[in-house]
Amino acid sequence: MILAAIDIGSNAARLLISEVSPYKDGTVDFTKLTLLRIPLRLGFDVFDKGHVSDAKKEKLIETLKAYKLLMNIYEVEAYKACATSAMRDATNGAELLKEIFVETGLKINIITGQEEANIIYETHIAEKMNDNKSYLYIDVGGGSTEVTLFSQNHTIFKESFNIGTIRLLHNKVTDEQWEHMKWYIKTHARNYQPLEAIGTGGNINKIFSISKRKEGKPLTLDLLKDYHKELSYTSLAERKHLYQFRDDRADVIVPALQVFISIMRWALADEIYVPKIGLADGLIKMLYSEMTVGK
Repeated sequence: MILAAIDIGSNAARLLISEVSPYKDGTVDFTKLTLLRIPLRLGFDVFDKGHVSDAKKEKLIETLKAYKLLMNIYEVEAYKACATSAMRDATNGAELLKEIFVETGLKINIITGQEEANIIYETHIAEKMNDNKSYLYIDVGGGSTEVTLFSQNHTIFKESFNIGTIRLLHNKVTDEQWEHMKWYIKTHARNYQPLEAIGTGGNINKIFSISKRKEGKPLTLDLLKDYHKELSYTSLAERKHLYQFRDDRADVIVPALQVFISIMRWALADEIYVPKIGLADGLIKMLYSEMTVGK
């Protein structure tokens, strides 16, 4: 079957269309047919002004019309769509989603930070790794960071923090928020050592790509620190030229590294695996589970 997921984040809106094929041994193959990302940057409006501007609203609606057309072309059987941190905070978020439904027929749900962490968990990355180890999922977005601790086939915690790359760029994260995240990670991770980190999101994916690491090999904490230092000392223009970053990647990648490095230090994690998955992948797997339960 062909399924789709739409993720409206603080930095970008993504469409993932996948073919889902159950195999005779009970496993399920998820084959990516297309992945589109449009850098709408809704967080730039919301975290400064509190609402989505008319200009951004029009771009969002046009983007979703295009996504709807592609879903029709691919003959998508079912879809799941959600909006995260920026839309959670926008005073006109609920009103905008009603307008989107009228204009496109797409039903978008605003999900909580906890729900976001749950959906990311649906990717089940850690289940494919060593059952005797502990893993810390870290998903850094534009508006929030979701962290899940998974140990010996059990979920220890799933938590969402309102610390994201666009909030950091706009100085919307307080010292108290940093201290709370530090306390939470150190307190809840200390009894699950040693642990390894698993990183998701466009920024850590980009760092993995430029590192030239082989698939399945982790990045070290020291390497992330080196990239953070190097990129912090370069201008946006230099980052774009040296690494072929897009505008909407060149500015957020430094605060993203700051978050990854901080959490890994607090959790005493020396390495981070980057499987290149995200919220949209979790949505596809959750949708498939909902459609096949009881069958």
